[in-house]
Amino acid sequence: MAVSAGALAFPALSVRATLNPEIKDEQANISSTTSSSQKFTYSRASPAVRWPHLNLREIYDSTPSQTLSSPVSPIAGTPDSGDVVDSIASREEQKTKDETAVATRRRRVKKMNKVALIKAKDWRERVKFLTDKILSLKSNQFVADILDARLVQMTPTDYCFVVKSVGQESWQRALEVFEWLNLRHWHSPNARMVAAILGVLGRWNQESLAVEIFTRAEPTVGDRVQVYNAMMGVYSRSGKFSKAQELVDAMRQRGCVPDLISFNTLINARLKSGGLTPNLAVELLDMVRNSGLRPDAITYNTLLSACSRDSNLDGAVKVFEDMEAHRCQPDLWTYNAMISVYGRCGLAAEAERLFMELELKGFFPDAVTYNSLLYAFARERNTEKVKEVYQQMQKMGFGKDEMTYNTIIHMYGKQGQLDLALQLYKDMKGLSGRNPDAITYTVLIDSLGKANRTVEAAALMSEMLDVGIKPTLQTYSALICGYAKAGKREEAEDTFSCMLRSGTKPDNLAYSVMLDVLLRGNETRKAWGLYRDMISDGHTPSYTLYELMILGLMKENRSDDIQKTIRDMEELCGMNPLEISSVLVKGECFDLAARQLKVAITNGYELENDTLLSILGSYSSSGRHSEAFELLEFLKEHASGSKRLITEALIVLHCKVNNLSAALDEYFADPCVHGWCFGSSTMYETLLHCCVANEHYAEASQVFSDLRLSGCEASESVCKSMVVVYCKLGFPETAHQVVNQAETKGFHFACSPMYTDIIEAYGKQKLWQKAESVVGNLRQSGRTPDLKTWNSLMSAYAQCGCYERARAIFNTMMRDGPSPTVESINILLHALCVDGRLEELYVVVEELQDMGFKISKSSILLMLDAFARAGNIFEVKKIYSSMKAAGYLPTIRLYRMMIELLCKGKRVRDAEIMVSEMEEANFKVELAIWNSMLKMYTAIEDYKKTVQVYQRIKETGLEPDETTYNTLIIMYCRDRRPEEGYLLMQQMRNLGLDPKLDTYKSLISAFGKQKCLEQAEQLFEELLSKGLKLDRSFYHTMMKISRDSGSDSKAEKLLQMMKNAGIEPTLATMHLLMVSYSSSGNPQEAEKVLSNLKDTEVELTTLPYSSVIDAYLRSKDYNSGIERLLEMKKEGLEPDHRIWTCFVRAASFSKEKIEVMLLLKALEDIGFDLPIRLLAGRPELLVSEVDGWFEKLKSIEDNAALNFVNALLNLLWAFELRATASWVFQLGIKRGIFSLDVFRVADKDWGADFRRLSGGAALVALTLWLDHMQDASLEGYPESPKSVVLITGTAEYNGISLDKTLKACLWEMGSPFLPCKTRTGLLVAKAHSLRMWLKDSPFCFDLELKDSVSLPESNSMDLIDGCFIRRGLVPAFNHIKERLGGFVSPKKFSRLALLPDEMRERVIKTDIEGHRQKLEKMKKKKMGNETNGINTRRKFVRSK
Repeated sequence: MAVSAGALAFPALSVRATLNPEIKDEQANISSTTSSSQKFTYSRASPAVRWPHLNLREIYDSTPSQTLSSPVSPIAGTPDSGDVVDSIASREEQKTKDETAVATRRRRVKKMNKVALIKAKDWRERVKFLTDKILSLKSNQFVADILDARLVQMTPTDYCFVVKSVGQESWQRALEVFEWLNLRHWHSPNARMVAAILGVLGRWNQESLAVEIFTRAEPTVGDRVQVYNAMMGVYSRSGKFSKAQELVDAMRQRGCVPDLISFNTLINARLKSGGLTPNLAVELLDMVRNSGLRPDAITYNTLLSACSRDSNLDGAVKVFEDMEAHRCQPDLWTYNAMISVYGRCGLAAEAERLFMELELKGFFPDAVTYNSLLYAFARERNTEKVKEVYQQMQKMGFGKDEMTYNTIIHMYGKQGQLDLALQLYKDMKGLSGRNPDAITYTVLIDSLGKANRTVEAAALMSEMLDVGIKPTLQTYSALICGYAKAGKREEAEDTFSCMLRSGTKPDNLAYSVMLDVLLRGNETRKAWGLYRDMISDGHTPSYTLYELMILGLMKENRSDDIQKTIRDMEELCGMNPLEISSVLVKGECFDLAARQLKVAITNGYELENDTLLSILGSYSSSGRHSEAFELLEFLKEHASGSKRLITEALIVLHCKVNNLSAALDEYFADPCVHGWCFGSSTMYETLLHCCVANEHYAEASQVFSDLRLSGCEASESVCKSMVVVYCKLGFPETAHQVVNQAETKGFHFACSPMYTDIIEAYGKQKLWQKAESVVGNLRQSGRTPDLKTWNSLMSAYAQCGCYERARAIFNTMMRDGPSPTVESINILLHALCVDGRLEELYVVVEELQDMGFKISKSSILLMLDAFARAGNIFEVKKIYSSMKAAGYLPTIRLYRMMIELLCKGKRVRDAEIMVSEMEEANFKVELAIWNSMLKMYTAIEDYKKTVQVYQRIKETGLEPDETTYNTLIIMYCRDRRPEEGYLLMQQMRNLGLDPKLDTYKSLISAFGKQKCLEQAEQLFEELLSKGLKLDRSFYHTMMKISRDSGSDSKAEKLLQMMKNAGIEPTLATMHLLMVSYSSSGNPQEAEKVLSNLKDTEVELTTLPYSSVIDAYLRSKDYNSGIERLLEMKKEGLEPDHRIWTCFVRAASFSKEKIEVMLLLKALEDIGFDLPIRLLAGRPELLVSEVDGWFEKLKSIEDNAALNFVNALLNLLWAFELRATASWVFQLGIKRGIFSLDVFRVADKDWGADFRRLSGGAALVALTLWLDHMQDASLEGYPESPKSVVLITGTAEYNGISLDKTLKACLWEMGSPFLPCKTRTGLLVAKAHSLRMWLKDSPFCFDLELKDSVSLPESNSMDLIDGCFIRRGLVPAFNHIKERLGGFVSPKKFSRLALLPDEMRERVIKTDIEGHRQKLEKMKKKKMGNETNGINTRRKFVRSK
């Protein structure tokens, strides 16, 4: 593994360093350099390299120093006051440059006197010659060998330059030169020489040696300010401000006046010691001015450099303004530092503005400038701008250097584009010739670690070691963090160990990460040891780590170590008892936490809001609410002055645990926080944010009003939240006002998402003009609308269907930028869809393609969704096919959309094909898709496939949700199987899912239809007991059940309950009550209800009259019913289909012809003579007229046509006009009153579904179906299935049970149809038996329906216990049912029914006696088998 290889490479480095002292020294130097605060030095220090466009040339070659820059930023190019001596010398060198290089110096030179030597202009060549000689020495050679040879004449100044030049490569050799000069006494080291060697040692962080030399030289040359400045530079590099301050004081005591360089160095030391605190810059500048000096550009640049390091924008702006106010001319370093600080603070636009200003003022940008600007845009991940700046760099002659590569690599890493970052790293090594440094590797390792690509990160670490670059502390920390994130605890431990072996001292971050890894890995003992090491190194863990530590120690019951940790928190971290209590609570050490808190309060500590909220929040999150309340009681008793704080803490606590209702109750109940006493901003903001998070926007608005009333200043986050709140509430004007007020307070939002929300809110309100004005105001204020702003404006136009305006914005974006995106295109297409111009979608798409835009999958899905919403399945399938042809593979979302559309359109076959295609594409069918299939099959009443889909759901491991269960329960209700639906509801509740109210309603209605009154009432009472607010339809459903059961008292009780619930009864309600009276045989009570309705101002229809008339007709009081009919007509109400149906239905149940004529004559008198003409006239002449009436009734709601035709067929069948009934039934099918497949005889599909038919209609349909099946049996086609199913259902229609009626008819005929054993309401016959019966049975010889020659004097049918049966069969039916009871086979029933009464009785007695004897024989046989079994067992018993 790459990780192991990288880990093994670390000790190898240390072994190599041990064997080679040079490597060891080099490592020690680099380590010491890395561990201290570093000054940024840039490799392009030469003017010829920095400004290549000026064509500057250098006289001699220089070896640039390579010092690692800070990995935090690519910029710190300002001068360091610690290098003042170096900067002065470099300026002197630049002033005296020569045009040509001097030829190689001869080995022997002519000796010159001192004056000539000083005036000689070849001092650079002498210095370079001697420097090269010294640096070319081997490790076992000495500098003295070169210097003693006196190869060239040198002045003391020349030796100073030699020390500095050699010190750039090796401080040891430079120190050797310095010591040689001391030993030989050739040139007694003067102040300049001492300053030079101190500068070298300071640059290499050899502070102890520098102190030794300074102490040794101070008596002789210590009164020179130059020496003090150099020593201060050494202290400045390590940030030792106190030491530098002591030197300034010492200078003044010795009479040496500090100069500006002294103060610049002192300022640098102060800034490195602790960063730039508020107003510190002004204080330091005043310090310089109070000394009688005027700050120069270096002073200001030093301060600006510190601001850049700390990303202190406010401080940098103040320093820059002070610089301009005091007329100190900014230089290139100044602009570089300001561009850097703007870039660090995320203000790339300001950085770019300064860059432009720099060029206008005559400065030439250098590589530092370009890299600073590059970093600014890279920090914002603005790839386009980064490319633009880089191209400008190349145009000016700059290529990519290490910093450029590091910046771009870091940007790609932040964007998660690691492949691009790695490719750039390879280009850096290969094509550009640049050498990756520690920053390069650190950035890559950090990015790979964050992306969980730890193997590649470890490989990079190994590669880093192989090329000789020692990993820095940040490198190790990055790899450790990566391992920690990936959960690789062992690798993290190995890396940490390697870091320690390499000599790199962990910082607080490294310790903290490892401590976190060990604690989360339950390695408490290792963590405890590491914690002690961390403490001994002067680092302290964070509060969170202390919490984890306490938690781990608590799990292992290490109470002593917990006490030690508490002491450390108190002594080392300075934590007070309140803070310690908070840590202990989060570490689940509640008892000690409570003790600490009580100690704090008892000792007089004042409650701090944040601390108290943290403690209470921890109690609440751990479920210890009682302890939280006890703590609050203690605080109320001992901290009486903090009542308001405690109340606020309680509110905030409720918010943190997301108990918003309790928080609001507390808030509105206590006047200390709501009303005349004002609360804190923290409480207001927490409550407001909680309201927003829970979408309680009205309450959030109230809290915001109280916040402003209390005088608290709304923070920027509150303003942003309130903009969201007002936009959600539909008040974009108020939201806009909040933004304007916030900007007057100094909040700068630029083109933030808030403006986008406001524009979108205006769009939702159809106020596109105001949305347009928002964008206009932004542009007038100098803020360029960004892409989101333009898109939101287009969206506002789209919401209003303003396609032309949206297109105008799109064209503006095309012309002026930013370029439209896929989202812009989608909004444009959406505008067209809202405008209802779907037919133009294809035209616009073609235009966009001609403009070079590629239509994305999301755009195609938008078009598909638009056509789907319009229900245009043809276009949807067309687009879907085009997508697949274009190579766009369907997604799960597309499949979901397509299947839902097909299911809504009941395109069963297409939906099934789509599901199969989805499974073939290896997509897992989601539960939502299965639910759509369930709804489709339920809608088309294919209950078998509904159950199959449910089985598929369980087989695939999906958990059914509320939609699944609700759909299945409704399916069982429609299939007349409410018991199974109820069991499923119980299962649903056990899973914690709540059924919908509609589901309850369907179950109640189904139980009512099945005459299961107790279950229906139980469900209804259950809903009432839960306190649910039921609508009117629930009460109507229960009243219908009461009506069907004939219980008018229950209907009256339901009416009263309805009124008590605040639901006003409607006309339909009163109709149900009257029907209940009718069912119970109390027409007078129904008439009272009608009279009460007349007294009200309700406009009456025929509905209540029909209820009263039907009540009288059901009680056989025909005269009263006719009287109410005439009264209704006299009152101005014209009788309609309801009245006709009542009279025809009553006529079908009348026993005598005279009664029928009385009823039908009453209809004729009011103008409706169709029924009487069908019975008394020539019905074959009325076919077209009947068809016309059916067409009129079909358009009326309330099943008007179905009810009338069912009643009419009952009448025609009862009075033996069965041929007429046949063509009336077929007209009903033609007009869609009856289902087209009410019965079917197709290939392998013989079946019938007679639900929703009356008894007479069902008998007509049965006869026609049997006739069709008889023809198929004789002809052999269509082929029959194995079994034939007849669905009768279990409901009753106007007192007639279809199941009983059809059984009686089929049993009389001796048919092979038998009840289904698994489901009620089904009759099943084996196809073979059915075919033979249809061919051979005498009952089937003539199945033709015929009209009686004359109208019979009495009704041929009778209604017995819900069975609409032939009147002549009633005595035999009652006799057989009374004597045999239970189930009698059809053949036996047919045989018995045809016998005379006396013979039938004898046969029944014989049958009963035979059945009894058969049972006795079976009993004896069983006993004999048991006896044989006992004998058999005895046979094999072994004798003793």
